[in-house]
Amino acid sequence: MTLHPEIAAVTDRIIDRSKEKRAAYLALIQRERESGNDRPKLGCANLAHAYAGTDEQRERLTAGRSMNIGIVTSYNDMLSAHAVYYRYPEQMKLWAIEAGATAQVAGGVPAMCDGVTQGYQGMELSLFSRDTIAMGTAIALSHRTFEGAALLGICDKIVPGLLMGALRFGHLPMLLVPGGPMRSGLPNKEKAAVRERYAEGKASREELLEAEISAYHSKGTCTFYGTANSNQMMMEAMGLHIPGAAFANPGTKLRQELTRAAVHRLTEIGWNGDDYRPLGHVVDERAVVNAAIALLATGGSTNHLIHLPAIARAAGVVIDWEDFDRLSRIIPLLTRVYPNGSADVNGFEDAGGPAFVIRELLRGGLMHADALTIAKDGMAAYGRKPVIDESDSLAWPELPATSGDTSIVRTIEEPFSEEGGFRILAGNLGRACIKVSAVERDRWTIEAPCRVFSDQQEVQDAFRAGELDRDVVVVMRFQGPRANGMPELHKLTPPLGVLQNKGFRVALVTDGRMSGASGKVPAAIHISPEALGGGPLGKLRDGDIIKLCAEEGILEALVDPAEWAARDHAAPPPPAIGTGRELFAMMRIGACEAELGGSAMLAAAEL
Repeated sequence: MTLHPEIAAVTDRIIDRSKEKRAAYLALIQRERESGNDRPKLGCANLAHAYAGTDEQRERLTAGRSMNIGIVTSYNDMLSAHAVYYRYPEQMKLWAIEAGATAQVAGGVPAMCDGVTQGYQGMELSLFSRDTIAMGTAIALSHRTFEGAALLGICDKIVPGLLMGALRFGHLPMLLVPGGPMRSGLPNKEKAAVRERYAEGKASREELLEAEISAYHSKGTCTFYGTANSNQMMMEAMGLHIPGAAFANPGTKLRQELTRAAVHRLTEIGWNGDDYRPLGHVVDERAVVNAAIALLATGGSTNHLIHLPAIARAAGVVIDWEDFDRLSRIIPLLTRVYPNGSADVNGFEDAGGPAFVIRELLRGGLMHADALTIAKDGMAAYGRKPVIDESDSLAWPELPATSGDTSIVRTIEEPFSEEGGFRILAGNLGRACIKVSAVERDRWTIEAPCRVFSDQQEVQDAFRAGELDRDVVVVMRFQGPRANGMPELHKLTPPLGVLQNKGFRVALVTDGRMSGASGKVPAAIHISPEALGGGPLGKLRDGDIIKLCAEEGILEALVDPAEWAARDHAAPPPPAIGTGRELFAMMRIGACEAELGGSAMLAAAEL
């Protein structure tokens, strides 16, 4: 199928904008490639240090004739999604030996959970944990004793951080090894209903805790389609998984065989073979566009409007929100997965999953079919779903032509919507994003007086006091990267949802992030420039009328222009300390705007 002309035009726009940075990046990884295999060049004492920690592989490592795979792991056992990685390294070492290679754990990176820190101080470290992970990945690979790498990570900042660091070693073949989602527990819609009842004082803490534990009950990612599972959809679309690896459950034969296949495939795409596929060549302009398309077609997390630009910049590719907006106008919405529907990701997988979506997009000329991937068969391989066949082997049969459940996944001929769920908003309050895939159309435009806050607890207190029981635009400012690390504001979802359920016209306007689970309440987020440093959110006063219109792309304070120009900016809150936040001051000071990725590391490196 011929590529849609608008996708071609957006891709050309990105290529043209990225020309200088991409050329510099490709020159970098070419120099690294031409320097050859580093292990034979290392001194004997250096090699002895690198091999001293292993017994069973030492002889093969010392011989230096086989590929050595570096494993970068985000394992810990307090995060359900990453607890599954406990046994992976020892298994992967065995599978490497099967393929005539070796494997070593190159290093570990931190993995924090927004679900644990949501609404509390630790959330202000969340976005910058991504830069920390990127730097940790670079440290792990800096020993230069590896000819390829396997990246073990799955959740919100972990996958972007792993890729941002790994791409600076883009001459190496690499892939992502996911762990899969937990099996379904309490349905997400029921969990959300208990949260709203608790916010209204109609459910006890014990009832809320029971509901939450029933929803988040075992190892694996959470089952809603938030940032973690949007990560997995994007990695499939970028060709960085073994095809179909995203949503196989932990502890299954299928999950084990997909991980085994990942190790074997790494040995096939190394630089000594005839199928060399370095990470920096796989992640190009086409891959970045494919990831954006997959995100839009599935109503994925708004967090990736920050993460994907940051990943792209690490590879010398510059994508902006206008690219997302233009793609959203022509990409159909093919899924309804919570919070954009009632099904969870297990239901999504059973109905066809990422493979069905990618197959449909390719069939409609809505993805770059010629993009390089780690799979032998290119993007077409990601349109087939893995199974364990009658011979107990891994296989990828063709998918049925029809969806397994049309309430969850649909074909391009019968989408849920003719376009994706993303818009840019702009006006005298700056430039913002809004996700509308779960917002009812009659709420795409909200015009109401605002109430201004700079702390989430202030919103909770005002809600409990009944001060927000009216049409209202809740403004949360001084929540940007340079102010406080740009925390997610998902804890505001239940009270705002309650207000909307009461019939009030409600919206959120903020320079912070919303969750990957953002849903039915319209939210203008990631506002740039942020309030700290003179952004226009600092001029707002309680009672100002704000117009938010996703139809027309408007975000305006309806204030007399002369008065608006004369207003002073509100003073920001003092810098917060405690919970280690003071240690991240250098990242806050150096962070770039959200549209560029919200990264201090990339800004400092001028990437």
